[in-house]
Amino acid sequence: MRLEVDDLKKVFGRPESLSDKPNMYCPGCGHGLAHRLVAEAVDALGLKDRCIGVASVGCSVFADDYFDFDFVQAAHGRAPAVATGIKRSKPDSIVFTHQGDGDLASIGAAEMLHSANRGEMITVIFVNNAIYGMTGGQMAPTTLVGMKTSTSKLGRDPKVAGYPVRVCELLKDLEGVAYLERVAVNTPAHVIKAAKAVRKAFEVQDEGLGFSLVEILSQCPTGWGRLPKDAVDWVDDNMVPYYPLGVFRDVTAKEQK
Repeated sequence: MRLEVDDLKKVFGRPESLSDKPNMYCPGCGHGLAHRLVAEAVDALGLKDRCIGVASVGCSVFADDYFDFDFVQAAHGRAPAVATGIKRSKPDSIVFTHQGDGDLASIGAAEMLHSANRGEMITVIFVNNAIYGMTGGQMAPTTLVGMKTSTSKLGRDPKVAGYPVRVCELLKDLEGVAYLERVAVNTPAHVIKAAKAVRKAFEVQDEGLGFSLVEILSQCPTGWGRLPKDAVDWVDDNMVPYYPLGVFRDVTAKEQK
């Protein structure tokens, strides 16, 4: 049987909520995958006309160039505070931040923590690549013990720099938090699970249940000084053991029980 063009079913394409622009991220970076997962979730839930994103400072600063809906640029670390103001003034909107580990867990730690504690109806997409990717590969709050960076040449020493911050574990007991999950984007199987988590986070906000955050373990080949294929394995071998994947809080699960 001969198939005509009209008979072919399209199974993959650019999400409507993504702009048609060339990728500026380094080869193998996970930020682009995180963008796509957000766009797919927004499209699937029909939220595009209500969606407002808040970009932070760092590699995620490029986010506003890739999404085809309203975006706001926040000062370094202040994305949750800006998102809070937008959501409170426009409660029918769907507001999310796109932040890296340096922005969110260092200079923005207070904004992140107190937004979660207040139960602000926003969603945080948190990309954790264990390093400051944009500004020169410096040690981040999430840099692993022993990991070498441009500012920890001999490896992170916990006696000097403390231990890597586990954001999901830090937030999981706060009453204002409705949904927390840690995922990864280094393998197809992980990407599929990450897509479900991002969509769930937006559903939680749309239902007015509270603060939601998805932490995405991401590879950073350039910052780590590794080939993309080696960086993918490094996530599983080094990041996942310290940052275990899974759901840390889900108020909908309690409701179902």
